[in-house]
Amino acid sequence: MSPEVEPEPVDVVEGEAMEEKAHAAPEESLESDIKGPKEEEATGPKLRDRSHIENTLQLATSEPSAEFTAAMKTLLNSYHTAIKPMEEAFKYNELRQHEVTDGEITSKPMVLFLGPWSVGKSSMINYLLGLHGTPQQLYTGAEPTTSEYTVITHGEKFRTIEGIVMAADSSRSFSPLERFGQGFLERLVGIEMPHKLLERVTFVDTPGIIENRKQQERGYPYNEVCQWFIDRADLIFLVFDPTKLDVGGELEMLFTQMKGRESQIRLILNKADSLTTQDLMRVYGALFWSMAPLINVTEPPRVYVSSFWPQDYAADTSRELFMKEESSLLEDLNQVIENQMENKIAFIRQHGIRVRIHALLVDRYLQTYYDKLGWFSDPYEVFQDIVNDPDKYYIFKSILAKTNVSKFDLPNKEAYQDFFGVNPISSFKQLSSHCSWSGGCLLEKIEKAISHELPALLSGISKTMVAPAPTKPVPTTPPPLPGTCDGPSCEEKPKNRWRRQ
Repeated sequence: MSPEVEPEPVDVVEGEAMEEKAHAAPEESLESDIKGPKEEEATGPKLRDRSHIENTLQLATSEPSAEFTAAMKTLLNSYHTAIKPMEEAFKYNELRQHEVTDGEITSKPMVLFLGPWSVGKSSMINYLLGLHGTPQQLYTGAEPTTSEYTVITHGEKFRTIEGIVMAADSSRSFSPLERFGQGFLERLVGIEMPHKLLERVTFVDTPGIIENRKQQERGYPYNEVCQWFIDRADLIFLVFDPTKLDVGGELEMLFTQMKGRESQIRLILNKADSLTTQDLMRVYGALFWSMAPLINVTEPPRVYVSSFWPQDYAADTSRELFMKEESSLLEDLNQVIENQMENKIAFIRQHGIRVRIHALLVDRYLQTYYDKLGWFSDPYEVFQDIVNDPDKYYIFKSILAKTNVSKFDLPNKEAYQDFFGVNPISSFKQLSSHCSWSGGCLLEKIEKAISHELPALLSGISKTMVAPAPTKPVPTTPPPLPGTCDGPSCEEKPKNRWRRQ
């Protein structure tokens, strides 16, 4: 018989400890359940990862290349020697009221944010710059919070600049804003801060559109100020809230001012995660239904549907769609940054074309005036007849016969009635008089810049951007010997493969 194994005695102290642990376990689990939600409440809502913004916008490489600096120097020299003398001789700035300064030529690309109040324009800027939860973040709220034009640029340290100081600084591109009066300059604010993205782009936040407010209550010419920023913006973000598609008179006027710049407009349906997928589709259709009478182009503008703020997307929404839309918007913004030199050259060339056409028109007005002026005729009446009815004297048709003049680039005839009402005809000289033995003729200089210098500069920049970086030659493996093969491609047996006889 096998001996019976007696059970080992259980220590009394160890048994009591196990009982205490068993009784304490439910209490500890209950405490952990109670503390869990409190800790989650303390940490706040979950924030999104922003690493893709830095990667897409290539913020690690923000230093301008030597080719970029040399091209900018050449562009400034071409403008000052070929275009600006003609611009000053025929007072082009008084016709278009668009003075091109060195600060505007050398400035970074400008991204303009427009839209109704409380749609998320300031929150979008905070998200792109990562300012959420910092003392530098732009103030946001459900009520109309932005009453100023806020220009966010790069600086060595964070500081706020008054609009009067910005307009007085000729090195900046905002000095022409002084003509809108002190009432507007009091509503212009500049913010400088050290940021990699601001080294490559400038953001402009604008007051929200309030449809039930009259223009004169703003205290400054709202439409003219918006036109100034629209003319200089490289990208225009028109932001909407899907819960309140407010389309009225001010927004209609903005689309009128953006005519001809439809390629720069991007519609943003912000706060898209606040709606279900079905409601979002209905709002998307309602947005285009409201915009259709305002956009007079065949191709509709690009619409981005997402939620541009740091908090995570709401549950049960189209998260993947919103992330793809955000990535597309960042790629769009990066293209504007990468192509800024090409855009500057194209802008100066287009400006030179307008200056040349203006000079040809003024010269034609002068020739017609001197031809029709008789011994006993009244000079004022003769010139007024020419200005009021230029078609009778074929002023504009004769300009179209010139080389490289398009009828779509001709200014309005009524604009010259106002132009000559301020500038008497006696203050101008004919184009043939603007020639010298040492400096040449102004017309020849500007035509050379438009036809040869600026296109050559643009072509050189494009080749530099497209040219790939030199790479080391990769050693190629020798071809296999006849009748031998190694690798996955050997599984294929095309009909023309060499066969050993």
